Amino acid sequence: MLSRGNWLILGLAVLAAALGGYAQHRSRPPASTADAPPTLLGQPLPPLSLPDLDGASHRLDSYRGRRVLLNFWASWCAPCLREMPALAEAQAKFGEKAPIVVGIAMDEPARIRAFLAAHPVNYPILIGRMGPPSTSLLLGNTRQVLPYSVLIDADGRLLATQAGPLSATQLAQWLAPAKDRH
Repeated sequence: MLSRGNWLILGLAVLAAALGGYAQHRSRPPASTADAPPTLLGQPLPPLSLPDLDGASHRLDSYRGRRVLLNFWASWCAPCLREMPALAEAQAKFGEKAPIVVGIAMDEPARIRAFLAAHPVNYPILIGRMGPPSTSLLLGNTRQVLPYSVLIDADGRLLATQAGPLSATQLAQWLAPAKDRH
């Protein structure tokens, strides 16, 4: 049995640990607001060339003239996979007109092929570089979380980023025709 003094010490230790955990939790930014550093927004897209699943290289600046939503994902990322049907639906809505969704897989090519064979999408899939610096890090994903989305305007400038899944409202706003945006 613990003495009264030991109970007091134990209680104070538990209280100190709880306060320390709370302080650490409060000092972290929320996961959903981990956007690119403000210095990237408004800047031109860095020159990037990424392979598709057949090994053909694609320059991201080849989409100039169209609004582009780059969506970083992986086959093992459950939130990414839940987001993909909404991205495919948005791409189907716009078809060959601007804007365009481009998936950038941060995964092994064999896993990407297996996933897409079972769950095809109607937008291009490119393979991102996972080694330092990763493709998503070059576009502001400093916390290296997935999914991560980057919106690029028709002039090739970074407009917005989102760490975590895009909400239906965000997706609609990001891809709305210029006359419908506020």
